[in-house]
Amino acid sequence: MLLGEIITGIGVLFLFLGCLGIVRFPDVYNRLQAGTKCTTMGAFFTIVGVGIMEPSWIFKTLIIAVFILLTNPISAHALGRASCKTGVPLSDKTVVDKTKEFRECEKV
Repeated sequence: MLLGEIITGIGVLFLFLGCLGIVRFPDVYNRLQAGTKCTTMGAFFTIVGVGIMEPSWIFKTLIIAVFILLTNPISAHALGRASCKTGVPLSDKTVVDKTKEFRECEKV
């Protein structure tokens, strides 16, 4: 069960780093990126680690982990797109604006 504890610990580390990114990053888009990547991997590793520690739950935990891997990035994309369409501004610290070309295309 040491392997399950190590994998769960990795998941907790990812979740902690995601929370730290949400607190430290300057705007919605950066926070969304930090939160999505870290919570996806953190939840995946934590749930799989619990499944390894409790072998009777492995099938259920794998189903939940796959569901999270599929839905978390999609929901983050929807939130980012909605933020862009409603005009949520980028931070002053932002150097590259990859959304500029999309916003110009939608005005036409």
